[in-house]
Amino acid sequence: MDKKKRMVILGAGESGAGAAVLAKAKGFDVFVSDLSSIKPKYKEMLDAHSIRWEEGQHTEADILNADEVIKSPGIPDKAPIIKKLKEQGTHIISEIEFAGRYTESKMICITGSNGKTTTTMLTYHILKQAGIDVGLAGNVGNSLALQVAESPHAVYVIELSSFQLDNMYDFKADIAILLNITPDHLDRYNYEMQNYVDAKLRILQNQTEEDVFIFWNDDPIIAREIAKRNPKATLYPFAETNEKGVKGYTDNKQVKIETSNGTFTMEQDLLALTGTHNLYNSLASGIAAKVVDIHDEKIRASLSDFAGVEHRLEKVARIRGVDYINDSKATNVNSCWYALQSMTTKVVLILGGTDKGNDYSEIEELVKQKARALLFLGVDNNKLHAFFDGKVEKIEDARSMEEAVTKAYKLAEKGDTVLLSPCCASFDLFKSYEDRGDQFKACVRNL
Repeated sequence: MDKKKRMVILGAGESGAGAAVLAKAKGFDVFVSDLSSIKPKYKEMLDAHSIRWEEGQHTEADILNADEVIKSPGIPDKAPIIKKLKEQGTHIISEIEFAGRYTESKMICITGSNGKTTTTMLTYHILKQAGIDVGLAGNVGNSLALQVAESPHAVYVIELSSFQLDNMYDFKADIAILLNITPDHLDRYNYEMQNYVDAKLRILQNQTEEDVFIFWNDDPIIAREIAKRNPKATLYPFAETNEKGVKGYTDNKQVKIETSNGTFTMEQDLLALTGTHNLYNSLASGIAAKVVDIHDEKIRASLSDFAGVEHRLEKVARIRGVDYINDSKATNVNSCWYALQSMTTKVVLILGGTDKGNDYSEIEELVKQKARALLFLGVDNNKLHAFFDGKVEKIEDARSMEEAVTKAYKLAEKGDTVLLSPCCASFDLFKSYEDRGDQFKACVRNL
């Protein structure tokens, strides 16, 4: 009998643990290694399937002998163990790529610098409400690999980050959605914007004429890349207004979507999500739903009753005439730009954290226009001070969420909005952006 193929999985979070379970089910010799500690629930999952694992170290003797490696999206290419694997020519893939080998299900894949979680959740909501057998995967929901192994679905709606796309090769999206491309994660791409752009565009690889590509028509980078690459898929561009060739747009306060399955229309005022960026998210989801041939009334109902995503422009409370909004998921400057753009009041803006090579000039005008005060919440706020000092009258520092919320409460005037939209990753003071948002909500409710 042939020796079992050895599959080594680096990182034992949601994607790593799921990939391990699928690899074991498919008869591989599986080993899981995580440089940090593994969460108890994932240890239990691995143990239940008799999968060997280690934490707090990478034992090279157990890793470098892999036939193939599945890497967690969080591990950068410059990690020593990855460098060694690459030097010896070991094939490194992502969990999504691995899971894709074992399923024929329809894949609706969503990427973009901003709006991807909202669009993913909204698309999933429409399909689920319409009675489709659908799974949610990628950066949200359970790992695709675990679902393919233990609870397969006919259709998957998958949120893909550039990091996941980096290690995808043969995987194909039946419907690919690319919302926008703005600078993000440049620290992972040698500060070369084109490297990041190329990663995002991998969502188109392997698509044929049978497949669909949905994208924002007015994104100059996407336009340039389409001209350069000539995608084979059927194109469904969307825009705010009815421009030449667009398939999703608004006209006379109506949302219109044109597909080979007919034309969908609904009142724009009935959309559950407000703001221009959310119009784009709704158009992208609506096009995907119409392409899958879901009935118009079902699409209409779901677009009008969707509740939104936690930590994304989430209304927390109104206290003494001041609204508090949690947008902790805004981990890059462009997300914060969207948040500020949707504000109709003066704002006390809380920002800061781990900077990923940010350029704050993108929000400079909106900050000058709308910010009553800025609160910098981070371990090192030097870069923020260097950029914003002198541009806004009141700027203060905070070293904890409690301090930030207390200061914001004092600075805000009746009718203002206190907005947590940090532009940065959360790892300097918090476990995650969710932890940051949860702390913000708890502190607001204690006011």
